[in-house]
Amino acid sequence: MNGEKLPSYDTNPGEWYTEIIQKAELADIRYGVKGALVFQPWSVECMEKMYDYFEADLKKRGHKNYWYPALIPESYFQKEAEHIKGFTPEVFWVERGGEEKLEERLALRPTSETAFYTMFAQWIRSYKDLPFRTYQRANVYRYETKATRPFLRSREFYWIETHCAFRTKEEAYQNVLEDMETTKRVVYGIFGIPTIVFERPAWDKFAGAGRTFGADAITPQGRVVQQPSTHMINQHFPKVFGVKYTDSDEKEKTPYTTCYGPAISRIMASVILTHGDNKGLKFPFEIAPKQIVIIPILAEKEPKVIDKAKELLETLEEKGYRIELDTTDKRPGEKFYFWEMKGVPLRIEIGPKDLKTKKFTMYRRDTEEKTTINENEIIENIEKQGKELSENLKKKAMKTFNGLIKDAKSIDEIKKIVGTGIARTNFCSVEKDGVNCAETIEKETGGKIRGTRIDIEDKLIDEGKCVVCGKKANHVVYIAKDY
Repeated sequence: MNGEKLPSYDTNPGEWYTEIIQKAELADIRYGVKGALVFQPWSVECMEKMYDYFEADLKKRGHKNYWYPALIPESYFQKEAEHIKGFTPEVFWVERGGEEKLEERLALRPTSETAFYTMFAQWIRSYKDLPFRTYQRANVYRYETKATRPFLRSREFYWIETHCAFRTKEEAYQNVLEDMETTKRVVYGIFGIPTIVFERPAWDKFAGAGRTFGADAITPQGRVVQQPSTHMINQHFPKVFGVKYTDSDEKEKTPYTTCYGPAISRIMASVILTHGDNKGLKFPFEIAPKQIVIIPILAEKEPKVIDKAKELLETLEEKGYRIELDTTDKRPGEKFYFWEMKGVPLRIEIGPKDLKTKKFTMYRRDTEEKTTINENEIIENIEKQGKELSENLKKKAMKTFNGLIKDAKSIDEIKKIVGTGIARTNFCSVEKDGVNCAETIEKETGGKIRGTRIDIEDKLIDEGKCVVCGKKANHVVYIAKDY
């Protein structure tokens, strides 16, 4: 690692993002398949923790973990016309096994409704089997035709997908709301990424869904990154797969189904972009690949410094902390720069004088402040500083987030906001009859309607007329440029 400075996070975030992925060794794009990454340990360690937090939340809500095949027969897709129409342009097809042509093409899963519902038809028999909550941790594959970008837009990405069945529409909708609560608890509560929860407009629904909901994060530079989406699936979808149950009245019925998809690799992009700065990465303490780095100072002059550092390493590892001891022959300043760029939350410096005073220096990545701590109080200090660091990152992100949402009363005002923030404005209709006004906004501003908020009661701005057509507004919508 050389000491070259990163591009400016504040004024050149695109170049900063590209450089930090390379320099912090998050991913390598040189694999040879466009849009496919080699995820390196520094991102994998973080994303494993992200998976763990999501899965723990889902299991508390009663979801059971399944592992499904990555290959899906084409006939499964053909059962649901809207679904296959929505996904066929993005599907990778497997047509041969060795030299033998397959009787039926197999899709590398772009999503797994068709696979799950095929098995739901075997497993769900009675109302006593409901609710039926399932999920899997999986890779999905989509032939992304736009420009790919590591973590943000790939042809293979890592996610969790849940697929659930319920007796009533009300129960299914309640599950959708609980999905969004999971997003808040995990994405903001743990990862420190503020989001807005939207219902997507009719023209932006998931293929096969009656209603689509999604959370969006906004980078400090004003671009939207989509977070987990959740969907009320049309009953036609499970019906064509033969998913049915006998209710307590002995009548045969079709359950109401939902799906939810936290894309871990995309959320990782939000962690990078939300918390970064000109020095590099910053991680909440809970998901940092390494939570602490120990830097020995002047160890070449006093070998006992290394002994003390190793002793501290063992103590902290026994407590379950993820920790690194840097014994490389680099100068202390180089080590500081390197681990700050990598985003390690806490740094402990140990030198010859500290052996006598039994006090160490602790540096916090978020505030860039150093404090002196007693050796015998190091555990409680780490616990305290780790919690404070995560809370500080959350508060800072929320403050920035709130400052990026601005009211707009005209197309010109929307133009000025999108690209640097998210515009809040009056709109005629988020049903299909509003699509022409939506297209006008996208064409003239470059922004896209994200939807209507469901996490708050949104009031119309002033006179309450649509910003495009001037007719009575029935909704407040949010407009932004996305990645």
